Amino acid sequence: MRVLVIRLSSIGDVILTTPVLKEFKKRYPDAVVDFLVLDKFKDSIEGCPYVDNLIIFNKKEYRGIKGIKKFSDGIKGNGYDYVFDLHSKLRSVAISVFIGAKTFRYKKRALWKTILVKAKLIKYSADDTIVKNYFGALKELGVKYKGEDLNFTFSKKDLDSVSEYRGFAVFAPGASKNTKKWTVEGFGNLAKLLREKYGKKIALIGGAGDHEICESINSISQGSCVNLAGKLSLKESGALLSEANFLVTNDSGPFHISRGVKKKAFVIFGPTDPKMFEYDQYGVLIYRGEPCSPCSLHGDEVCPKEHFNCMKLLKAEDVLKVIEKNMGWC
Repeated sequence: MRVLVIRLSSIGDVILTTPVLKEFKKRYPDAVVDFLVLDKFKDSIEGCPYVDNLIIFNKKEYRGIKGIKKFSDGIKGNGYDYVFDLHSKLRSVAISVFIGAKTFRYKKRALWKTILVKAKLIKYSADDTIVKNYFGALKELGVKYKGEDLNFTFSKKDLDSVSEYRGFAVFAPGASKNTKKWTVEGFGNLAKLLREKYGKKIALIGGAGDHEICESINSISQGSCVNLAGKLSLKESGALLSEANFLVTNDSGPFHISRGVKKKAFVIFGPTDPKMFEYDQYGVLIYRGEPCSPCSLHGDEVCPKEHFNCMKLLKAEDVLKVIEKNMGWC
């Protein structure tokens, strides 16, 4: 059997497919698994032990419906028995149609719910976790949900490149939308508290676009941090997290990377629904549960209510108490 799994983006969503891949390989150990992902997100899945072949899609090279057909025709000859579309958007649907193999598709939330949430007429409530919904696409093949055992793979070279930061606490203050970000003051004051009370060293990670925010956090913390934003690859960030004391992050990719390397992550939610994921010894939820939350599917640029209470009212002292309790410091 040869199958194609499609999840084109983004970092966290790609990593969230790994429990499905693991259980599929357990049930069908001789099956060949090809995984299709956008080029900019390949590091999220490259090296995964449950993937036999990684196939890269470049949007600039394969533009429009003609480009998608050309790409699909190029891999159609692989002779797929099944396609598992875990993305369920126009591009992934088109690819699966052009390939022509029997396709099982990830069931997303109902369209009516998306419309009403975006129109701010109802609050968003997840029907189920993303991982459980992924598993739903494979139920006809007898692949059953066994939990969110995520996987993120890196090399020894990646580990060696971040060895000087072993044992640091790590903060990931970035996110895809502004309202998903805890305040700069919150991160900065938390770093200062961790340094003063426990002598913790803090590494700040993120993309190049997070560099300025991280500089502000370091300034508020009175120099308690090392700003690595824009300096590490995704694989190096994963390696750093594997050697970290713990992670504090927003609802973003580093949360899933950290769980994928089996390191404790404290994840802060505000406008989005924390019920999209499960929480265990590697994932600790920090969530105020404001009356207006969750208000968004994926976050917004500005708070719809203009007060941003879900993040502004969460103080560094509150987060520190959760950390102390879960790290056994009190």
